Amino acid sequence: MKTHRIGIIMNGVTGRMGTNQHLIRSIDAIIKEGGVRIGPEETIMPDPILVGRNETKLKELCDRTSVTKFTTNLDEALADPQYTVYFDSQTTGRRADGVRKAVAAGKHIYCEKPIAVDSKTALELHELCKATGVKNGVVQDKLWLASFVKLKRLIDTGFFGRLLSVRGEFGYWVFEGHTIPAQRPSWNYRKEDDGGIIVDMLCHWQYVLENLFGKPKALSCLGATHIPERIDENGNPYQCTADDSAYATFELEGGVIAHFNSSWTVRVRRDDLLTVQVDGEKGTAVCGLRDVWIQHYGNTPRPVWNPDIPQPIDFHEGWSKVPDQETYDNAFKIQWELFLKHIVRDDPFPWDLHAGAKGVQFAELGLKSWQERRWLDVPEL
Repeated sequence: MKTHRIGIIMNGVTGRMGTNQHLIRSIDAIIKEGGVRIGPEETIMPDPILVGRNETKLKELCDRTSVTKFTTNLDEALADPQYTVYFDSQTTGRRADGVRKAVAAGKHIYCEKPIAVDSKTALELHELCKATGVKNGVVQDKLWLASFVKLKRLIDTGFFGRLLSVRGEFGYWVFEGHTIPAQRPSWNYRKEDDGGIIVDMLCHWQYVLENLFGKPKALSCLGATHIPERIDENGNPYQCTADDSAYATFELEGGVIAHFNSSWTVRVRRDDLLTVQVDGEKGTAVCGLRDVWIQHYGNTPRPVWNPDIPQPIDFHEGWSKVPDQETYDNAFKIQWELFLKHIVRDDPFPWDLHAGAKGVQFAELGLKSWQERRWLDVPEL
């Protein structure tokens, strides 16, 4: 068996997303499965070293996983030639400096979104990678959610006919911390620490829209800070300076209209934390994170408005569940495997830092639209 051992510097994986999705459910899972098989007698095996500021947390992560190496010295790790890939899941404000150092050290780059705090910096990082010839990618995990894989197949096979609209509902109640502890870090709710749901989620909606439903042409976004005070990790109250909810409408190429509500101040009475409804001339689909329900034109009921009698139609009938026709792995892990194949075999990987920069631009436009209370065109980047 020929094994391509790929050294990966994993910076910032002590955070919630880095620990759970990237370390435990992706890289550690790949290692425990025996690597990424790319041929009958050929595999790619990740060889990670964990980097962070808290040595105790790094050691605990090594104890929980099959990873054995960690350091608090990023420069030392970057200087080691056995590590050829740099992964960054630090807080957004620290990401650009880490990526610049890694590019200067000749490392290939893979990082979480947003890739920078502004689109100018994001584009500079992309150009830097391009100029030095290092391979690069941004995490765009939702493209590999089981439900979105099924939606893409429905679109490609013509189920919807002409697409009309997309409606997304995302979010849940994040406790303020006064009585029940918060389940998200406090920096998410401070603008000065690069927090805010517009910055966080519009990056996601940009690549979801462009890859599934059509390239965004224009947007209108209204943000809100519904909860003015929360309790931080040390039990101290703080003022929330970033938006905790966003209500955004998008005009896509082809005339499709999309609207996404994103909120950390909403209680869930729907099928999942994210639900998306896609309407087309010939059919409609409603999905959560995994399951998709469809209703064809021929199964569509013919309701009549009459509030004076109980509703005679059960609107949950007439829908069919799309079957699981394949095994759906963790979305982050799938993209990691694709990136590792890109490193070893130069397989196509279109989700580069330029794609990440478009997500940052989208968030910037959302914030500007809210500030100026108007529609904005989405220019080419």
